[in-house]
Amino acid sequence: MNKIKVLLVEDEAVLAAVVKETLDARGFELTIAANGVEGWSFFNESKPDVCVVDVMMPRKDGYSLVEDIRRVDQLVPIIFLTAKTQTADVIKGFETGADDYMKKPFSMEELILRLKSLNRRKGFQEPGDRSSFTDKIDSVGQLQFDYQRLELISNKIVISLSQREADLLQLLISNKNNLLDRKTALLKIWGDDNSFNARSMDVYITRLRKYLVADPSLQILNVRGFGYKLID
Repeated sequence: MNKIKVLLVEDEAVLAAVVKETLDARGFELTIAANGVEGWSFFNESKPDVCVVDVMMPRKDGYSLVEDIRRVDQLVPIIFLTAKTQTADVIKGFETGADDYMKKPFSMEELILRLKSLNRRKGFQEPGDRSSFTDKIDSVGQLQFDYQRLELISNKIVISLSQREADLLQLLISNKNNLLDRKTALLKIWGDDNSFNARSMDVYITRLRKYLVADPSLQILNVRGFGYKLID
C-alpha cells in the first residue's frame, strides 16, 4: 500500500518533531516546512496527498499559503492548525480554502483519523472519477453550469468554481425547488457533519449566492434547521 504523503507546515520545531515521529511510526511519508515560503516550495516539489498548515507563521502565514495552493490545486485536502478560537478565524480558514480545522493542542490520534479520512475523500474527487455527479451541462435559470470544467457561465462570462463550490451547486441543482437536507450535503461533500464543516458549507452557500445574482430569478433559500433550497 502506498504511503500517504503529508506536508506539514509548522514553525514550532518541537511540535513538528512530535508529529513527524508519530506519523513516521504509523506509516505516513512526512515533509516538514518551517514557514509559508518553504511550504510553497515543498508543496510544488513533493505533491502531497494532504497538507497540514499552521496559521501563524513567519515570512508567509497559513492563510496566504493556502490561497496560493488553491490557485493551482482545488482538490488537495488541507487542514489548518491554530491556537485561534474565534469563530471569525475559523470562517476565514474555510473561506481561504481549508477542508478541516484543528485547534492546538490536539490529539495525534485525531490528526491521523482526519488525515486518513481526507485522503479517502480525495480519491473520490480526482478528475475523471466523479461518478456520483453528472457530466452534462445544466441550465440554471439563465446560467449554464459545466460541472466537469468547474464553470458557471453567464452571458459568455465564465465564473471559475472550486471543486467544493461545484459539488454543492450540483447537489442544489439536483434538488432544485426541493429541500437539500443539510446533513445529507455535509456527509456527501465533506464526509462529516461536524460544526466546523457546517460553518464551511455556510461560507460556500454565501459564495454561490454571489455567483447567482446574475439571474435575479435564482435564489438559495435557507430553510432554518433543515437545509437549503434552490429556487428557479
